[in-house]
Amino acid sequence: MFDHLGIKVAKLESSKRFYTAALAPLGFAVQYEDQAAIGFGPKDAPTLWLGEGASRSSAHFAFSAKDRSAVNSFHAAAIAAGGHDNGKPGLRPDYGANYYAAFVIDPDGNNVEAVCHQA
Repeated sequence: MFDHLGIKVAKLESSKRFYTAALAPLGFAVQYEDQAAIGFGPKDAPTLWLGEGASRSSAHFAFSAKDRSAVNSFHAAAIAAGGHDNGKPGLRPDYGANYYAAFVIDPDGNNVEAVCHQA
């Protein structure tokens, strides 16, 4: 449904370090960068855009992971890159029988999730 998502971050360079590490296990990398914005995505399709500025509110967004191992790697990489645990990798039966996810708070207070729906 969505083509892309854009969020404001307090410090573009520190957010770049965080998202580069956290999203690598999910197949995302920097696809575009200039002084005002950074676009992350698979191949040549940036789907997450970061722009420096004052955020109006925190957000929650989830990235699809190809398997549970990628969810685990996302969580470990995000924590190592300065994120704060907001839900260790595991099944979330309240959300669905095969809903396997991990949650991390990014440097700007956003709740970032990686989720796999496969058993």
